[in-house]
Amino acid sequence: MKALVVYSTRTKNTLKIGELIADGISSSGLDVNIMNARVIKKPEEFQGYDALVFGSATEGEDIMWPMEQALNLAKEVDLKGIVGGSFGSYGWSGEASELIYNTLKNSFGMDMVSSFFRVKAGEIEVNEEAAREYGREIARKLTK
Repeated sequence: MKALVVYSTRTKNTLKIGELIADGISSSGLDVNIMNARVIKKPEEFQGYDALVFGSATEGEDIMWPMEQALNLAKEVDLKGIVGGSFGSYGWSGEASELIYNTLKNSFGMDMVSSFFRVKAGEIEVNEEAAREYGREIARKLTK
């Protein structure tokens, strides 16, 4: 089984969280790839995965533009029933991870984990194990 973690970041905080989540997924024996949303150019790049996890920093109370573009490409693929999760970092408000979660669940029909995962930018180190556990939750849902 294979998972893809897609992230959009300005300061690498969201990347750090994505790497920790990927570590949690791979520690469960699953293959995982990590991709920057900026490099995704075709909907087909989302195919072949059993789980998709999307993460974005919050920018102006919204999802970063590269993640928005990636989600627009993803909606061209049938993701109904695929295991999903969302994450993000934030400085003040933190809406991006919840916006992504709701899009994946309600618009794409993905089989989402219990909730989104978000961490304030300055608190990533103290939440490393929680991020790994979020990855393990995705792996558990995938291997049920």
